[in-house]
Amino acid sequence: MYTICLVEDEVDLSTLIKAYLEKANYNVVCFSKGKDAIEYIDNRPDLWILDIMLADDVNGYDIIKAIREKDGNVPVIFTSARDQDLDKILGLELGSDDYLTKPYSTKELVLRVNKIIKRVYKDDAADIIIYGEYSIDLVKRIVTLNEKEIKLTTLEFDLLVLFLKNLNKSFSREEILNNVWGIDYFGSDRVVDDLVRRLRKKMPKLNLSAIYGYGYRLS
Repeated sequence: MYTICLVEDEVDLSTLIKAYLEKANYNVVCFSKGKDAIEYIDNRPDLWILDIMLADDVNGYDIIKAIREKDGNVPVIFTSARDQDLDKILGLELGSDDYLTKPYSTKELVLRVNKIIKRVYKDDAADIIIYGEYSIDLVKRIVTLNEKEIKLTTLEFDLLVLFLKNLNKSFSREEILNNVWGIDYFGSDRVVDDLVRRLRKKMPKLNLSAIYGYGYRLS
């Protein structure tokens, strides 16, 4: 799970942004004061969102300078209530990756975060799916929770990937049979229920729902 450090002194806005980013499966650390954010740099989050104008004596420009002294490659998004070209140019010169002017759409911010994360970490994340606290490596076929591997059978893993690649889609038992066992399978569709039960037992944090008389859905 990627960690984002949000530096924003508007408490309501910070709370809203944090909620949206967590919904998008990011771990979010928030600071309202620049000096506290600078002390966090050594923890090396995966992305920073910096408000330029902060209430204390340390502003967003000071923070990004401190970041670049220790971590030259971490992406940074600047936000500001001022819509001035000079601010944007200075932010880019100091090494920011993007700039948003307040008021902005929280959904737009999340989209930009997703885009930057995908671009910067594409080599590491190309074959990795993050679901909550689970990490699923599609190439190595390994599932981990808190860096501990969860042992899945071939069918359990294939079922998990089917759900993960089709979040919120409802699958009938027949569709699951065709996708996991193959269209040539002629056994009872109750094997689906058994497989789902085993997967739930091994991965209880999955939001896997039964649809009465039909099948299953992962939300």
